[in-house]
Amino acid sequence: MGKYVVKRVISMIITLFFIITLTFTMMHTIPGGPFTREKKLPPEIEKAMMEKYNLDQPISKQYVDYLLGAVKGDFGPSYTAKGREVSDMIKDSFPVSGQLGILAIILILVLGIPLGVIAALKQGTWIDKTTIFFAIMGVTVPSFVLATLMIYIFGVKMKLLPTSRWSSWRHMIMPTVSLAVGSIAYVARLTRSSMLEVISQDYIRTARAKGLSETVVVFKHALKNALIPVVTYVGPLTAGILTGSFVIEKIYAVPGMGRMFVESISNRDYTVIMGVTIFYAFILVLFIFITDILYMFIDPRIKINE
Repeated sequence: MGKYVVKRVISMIITLFFIITLTFTMMHTIPGGPFTREKKLPPEIEKAMMEKYNLDQPISKQYVDYLLGAVKGDFGPSYTAKGREVSDMIKDSFPVSGQLGILAIILILVLGIPLGVIAALKQGTWIDKTTIFFAIMGVTVPSFVLATLMIYIFGVKMKLLPTSRWSSWRHMIMPTVSLAVGSIAYVARLTRSSMLEVISQDYIRTARAKGLSETVVVFKHALKNALIPVVTYVGPLTAGILTGSFVIEKIYAVPGMGRMFVESISNRDYTVIMGVTIFYAFILVLFIFITDILYMFIDPRIKINE
């Protein structure tokens, strides 16, 4: 176990190193610059800005400085948000995205897994067919379409919910549902197919033959093994949701990382783009690592050295 953890940590560090290098290289090779505007700045002002942010230094020195700063969690200053550091902007926006993400993940697990289990146990019935229908609809309809429809119906027409901001529980309902619906549908389908495969196994028939109650058979023997594909999907999904949904946060004006990332692209704020990308990569590799560890606890047949 200890050797596995050490190997994975080293792998995570190497992965993050390559992501930082690739992100830095891409930001410095694309046409234009952080101060490129429709109305060109006077040469003396642009030169002063380049000197202020050390962009007049050789690329190799800029890369080393950025790499050393990223290791310490310092992604440099924002080019457009005057007087603000990228790390401080992430600290301010991540809690909002994290709150939205946690609510969405809870909704995904609370609804997606039970719906999949019920559909599998009621295979071929109207319950199963209805679940499949709504699952297909949930996966098919893009989140931005659903978000727009919810704003129009519940915000504009019925005036039941606020359509923007993030200041009370009522503001959280539509962004959370819009963010979660597609994943709820996918988790339900994934759970259903996995459950159908598991309950057809010999050990499930043996458990029923021994006279065990259906509740024990389903939740103790079947569901635990059926959750492996779900965990595989939910692990990386959690990283993406916690760091913010670019589209949902922009539509509902949620002051999270996703909205900040979209605005930084529009403003060509390269340090913010790189900082958010690296932070997201860190969260992603961390949750992939956690997912691999969870496999062993969910299914003891999976050995950690495998």
